[in-house]
Amino acid sequence: MAAEATQTLAQFAATVRYDDIPERVREYCKDILLDTLACAVAGHQGEETHQVHALAAGLAQSGEASVIGDGRLSLAGATLLNGYLVTAVTMCDVHRATLTHITPEVVPPALAIGERDGATGRDLLVALAAGFEVATRVGIGLNYPAFRARGWHGPGVIGPFGAAAAVGRLLGFDAETMARAFGLAGSQAAGTFAAWGTPTVKFHQCRAAVSGLMAALLAQQKFVATREFLTAQDGGLYRTYSDGGRPEAVTAELGQRWELEQIALRPWPSASTIQGMITAMFDLVERNPLPAARVKRLKVSVGKTAYDMHGIFPRYQGKFEALLSIHYAAAVILHDRALTLAQFEPARYNDPALRRFAAEQVEVVCDPALSGVQSKVEAEMADGASCAARCEHPRGAPENRLTRAQIVDKFRTYATPRFAAARIEEIVETVSRLETLGSARTLMELLRADEAEPLRRTATG
Repeated sequence: MAAEATQTLAQFAATVRYDDIPERVREYCKDILLDTLACAVAGHQGEETHQVHALAAGLAQSGEASVIGDGRLSLAGATLLNGYLVTAVTMCDVHRATLTHITPEVVPPALAIGERDGATGRDLLVALAAGFEVATRVGIGLNYPAFRARGWHGPGVIGPFGAAAAVGRLLGFDAETMARAFGLAGSQAAGTFAAWGTPTVKFHQCRAAVSGLMAALLAQQKFVATREFLTAQDGGLYRTYSDGGRPEAVTAELGQRWELEQIALRPWPSASTIQGMITAMFDLVERNPLPAARVKRLKVSVGKTAYDMHGIFPRYQGKFEALLSIHYAAAVILHDRALTLAQFEPARYNDPALRRFAAEQVEVVCDPALSGVQSKVEAEMADGASCAARCEHPRGAPENRLTRAQIVDKFRTYATPRFAAARIEEIVETVSRLETLGSARTLMELLRADEAEPLRRTATG
């Protein structure tokens, strides 16, 4: 097999077996899946969910695929809508090296094909691992700073590869067919930061899921495509979207070191880059008696990326900006000692006193000594006393992982409005023993809520 990155990655995705995946990696894939499902059921509360539902329903009139927490749509429609549900309320995973959400692109098409074909739980688990690993490996080969400098947004560019890998693995692709699927996935890679600050950045994720699905289904038909998309001299991903990238990183220790283990999860809704600040705020309020009425000022220090992206919303407008705002997150954690979707309902984020505190008493500064998601927070009291907290690794990061129990709690919190308690526990148990599941249809039947409240009403409250 040639050492070209696309083909080497295709060989890996096509041939990786359950026993090739270390137990810790398999268990983390289950954690990621359960977290993804928690995000998806929460996504029914997204402001734009009903709009994406209308688009998804309009793609086709069949109903062979399940929507998480709702009914049925077409294969493409369910993939699109499930992808959006995962990311709708800004609570899904992130691969921090590439600031890319992986699960909205990889999980929905894998679930759709697994359900359609009655794949075993073991096959589904392997497909998810292959998809997560392919997406993150393609990402680290990009040389992210150069990629980002050109304005590209990771999920729409990287995501189709992971989706194609997961679907191709379920369809039993050989290495050559998988490589063609990657060529077709790369031909649909798109999405830039021009969309930042709008819900379109979330559309990049669900569109990438559908792109990967189409890539695999077309490759299955033996459609001719390049098998060297990543490194092609003329128009290859790494030359066109970056500065030539680092293709050697794609294949280094492939199958031995699992890049998917660098996927971080989010315990709280809010942008991934400010999870460090949120962790620091919770550390601060949990360790110190801080009546909000006695706090004169909160000073939040973050690195340049976080400051540029999230320090610009002191007077946020609407839910989406509140989810991105350092000012609001700091203010509401101080006042509520909580950060769930309840804090992102209009009645809470539009509270005049809270808006005033966020705009006038939360100071956000750029500290060049901080990088990535590192953050410091300091509370100055009216009597002159002060206390502070610092975060190096936010809760949910690879260095500070959530436990399975914490992920289960997250799922219970957001699944409760859509499922009975017994159903919730059955879903948790099914994911925990995924490799013993005879058919993915069993999981999707549990996740489907045929009598759920219509999405339009759920999305608007």
